[in-house]
Amino acid sequence: MYTQLLQSFNRLHPRAWDFVQLMRLDKPIGIYLLLWPTLAALWIAGEGAPSVAHVAIFTLGVILMRSAGCVINDFADRNFDGHVARTRTRPLATGKVRVKEAWLLFAVLVALSFGLVLLTNAVTVWLSFGALAVAALYPFMKRYTYYPQVVLGAAYSWGILMCFTAERGVLPPEAWVLFIANVVWTVGYDTYYAMADREDDLKIGVRSTAILFGEADRLIIFTLQCLSLVFLLLAGARFGLGLYFHLGLGVALACFLWEFWRTRNREPLVCFQAFLHNHWAGLAIFLGVVVDYLLR
Repeated sequence: MYTQLLQSFNRLHPRAWDFVQLMRLDKPIGIYLLLWPTLAALWIAGEGAPSVAHVAIFTLGVILMRSAGCVINDFADRNFDGHVARTRTRPLATGKVRVKEAWLLFAVLVALSFGLVLLTNAVTVWLSFGALAVAALYPFMKRYTYYPQVVLGAAYSWGILMCFTAERGVLPPEAWVLFIANVVWTVGYDTYYAMADREDDLKIGVRSTAILFGEADRLIIFTLQCLSLVFLLLAGARFGLGLYFHLGLGVALACFLWEFWRTRNREPLVCFQAFLHNHWAGLAIFLGVVVDYLLR
């Protein structure tokens, strides 16, 4: 139904679908992976009753900034994507969207996101500049370091900090534990993503944790995923979360075990499916937080 809605939008303008693909709105997995931890943090910051306005602001902000991140990523990779099987049909790589058009779209998405942040408070506004800097920096890191996934993790976790400043006006130390948990989790699942492209990346000189970890990739990913659960346990203890939160963590652990077993042959498509599967782990943790507050 979601895809049908986007395709209906395409009828409004013959090139609309090119921009939908550039923003990756036809592939919302990135929205989910960014949204669940952000909403979980918002629920914790609001002690189970976050502002309705903040729920709307951060949900829309996730969609807009993820879209902006995809645009700047494809700009950075426009000369590489054509050499990778999975990305060779992206709009900038094929020339369906021009560079100037991509920059204009990026500017519009960032401006809209900033407009949403202005509806919060001064502390959150200042934090948003860090979010933009990290998101814009990430796509270029794969040329200089084997740790671009760490930068992505920071970009995907920045909203957690902003949720606390928006809801409480201050940033408690415990929020950083949630931030670290999400960075570690992101490095893990994005390494699965990088494993799907590892052979092509080696040919064109793009770096990633999948290349760095080598044969230890799956074991390190699973270790990172478990470490993220440990940090979440610590955060849960500090925020007073109980049984249902822990049940959510248990479901996430089951997801991680399934991914570890499923990727034992390191088939690129299966590694990509393992990346996608992390969405369910994030959803389980978010629902655990929500139910924990509801049933107190």
